[in-house]
Amino acid sequence: MPEDFNIEALDDVIHGRLRLGIMAYLSTAGSADFTTLKAKTQSSDGNLSVQVRKLEEAGYVTVEKTFAGKKPLTTITLSESGRKAFVAYLEAMRKLIDDAG
Repeated sequence: MPEDFNIEALDDVIHGRLRLGIMAYLSTAGSADFTTLKAKTQSSDGNLSVQVRKLEEAGYVTVEKTFAGKKPLTTITLSESGRKAFVAYLEAMRKLIDDAG
């Protein structure tokens, strides 16, 4: 095992499957409404809501609630700190993969 192996380099907030999917989608889209994000991640309303809240609490996304006509519209946007955390997460994963290969 490499001397510099560090499992702590993997961000637990991002590492969950759905949170990773949210971060990956937003890393290219920038932002998405709740309905789009739900479809792209194939999640339920409740599960997506909980996972978005965890990312919001970590400062990785911002959530804006507005109305489109009379319909509520929730938009989730990747924050700058979220983008940096996602890049760091990918770099840590890349290192683990490279070390394993």
